[in-house]
Amino acid sequence: MRALVILFALLAPGFAAAQVTIDMPWARATAPKAMAGGAFMTITSIGADRVTRAESPAASMVELHLTVDEAGVMKMKPVPALVLEPGKSVTLKPGGYHVMLMGLKAPLKQGEHFPITFYFANSPPVTVDVQIAAPGAAGPAMHTH
Repeated sequence: MRALVILFALLAPGFAAAQVTIDMPWARATAPKAMAGGAFMTITSIGADRVTRAESPAASMVELHLTVDEAGVMKMKPVPALVLEPGKSVTLKPGGYHVMLMGLKAPLKQGEHFPITFYFANSPPVTVDVQIAAPGAAGPAMHTH
């Protein structure tokens, strides 16, 4: 009977095989005339999945990128998808995987925020609210009370 329930769930419309969480989304503030910025966070999936694309009203184009060292020169390269292994987290951070926001519609200002929606191969889309930290920040702004 259990196998039948699992089969039905797999065939049901809107079924998502994996569940994804996105923690601590943040971005660095940009210069007033900057046309690009980066966003960072930690993505975890309970099942095998992959991020296939992202979009945001803050930019005309959003891509997943990886920073690589090519003969001593750091370069950012687009990646077609970001693989998520079951139960493991992928941290998007400066100098590694990150979300590249190109064609910014307005500067990213410290203290403000904007949404990014991520699309997955096996999970429903997830929208996160990205908090904007100081220019050159090494991590998300921490609030103390």
